[in-house]
Amino acid sequence: MAVNINTVYTTVLYILNKEQRGYIPPAEFNSLAVQVQQEIFESYFPDGNQLNRVNQNNTQNDTEFFNMFKDNAYKLYPFEEDAVFTYVTAQQAWSLSSTRVLYRIGEIISTYNNNGANIESLTDLLSKKEYSITEKSKLTSPTQRYPISYLTNLTTTSIVDPIPLLKISPVPNSVTANCVFLPANPNWAFTTGQFGQYLYDSTSSKNFELDISEQTNLIMGILKYAGVIIRDPEVIQVATQDAAKVEQNEKS
Repeated sequence: MAVNINTVYTTVLYILNKEQRGYIPPAEFNSLAVQVQQEIFESYFPDGNQLNRVNQNNTQNDTEFFNMFKDNAYKLYPFEEDAVFTYVTAQQAWSLSSTRVLYRIGEIISTYNNNGANIESLTDLLSKKEYSITEKSKLTSPTQRYPISYLTNLTTTSIVDPIPLLKISPVPNSVTANCVFLPANPNWAFTTGQFGQYLYDSTSSKNFELDISEQTNLIMGILKYAGVIIRDPEVIQVATQDAAKVEQNEKS
């Protein structure tokens, strides 16, 4: 279940108003919402590594609903997808067939068609330098059973965001990969009332895509940055301390 952006915004405004700490207009709130969602999303990866070490040391609580490593992985499920790539002849590479923004790429499967028989091969993802060396070597040259790849980007003046491209050798007939995508940017949309007030537009708004359990972290994170905007160090201090307590409680 996602986090409702109107709930977060009204809570932030309520806290600021209650403490007489100023006001955050929608445009500034939306910018902070994007920033904080990104920070929380990216924290899942180092947090996941830390929790996995705990899991391997058999100190992790494996009770249902209380295994923090599994809970952390659960929060990433909405952003994981077995994505299909499309071959781009001009680039001699495979382009991601998705409008979402790629964050990380995992297992790559290259499929080769040999006289009606399909060979599905796990593809090594290398750096461009490693790819070049491996492809040219007689001992390590790639085959349909052991293909290699590297990730690059297609950038042109007409494209705002670079398009991920996979170079694969030998060239397969089709490609899929397990990918993690960035959450879409949240947005609190509004119309203007007869007195100039902002009225929430639920139809045009975009909720946070993070799990509902992140609602408190989102509010605290936005309040922290709101304190910078309105130049109130007390808001920053209180929000930072509360956020630290929440994080410590989640990891303890």
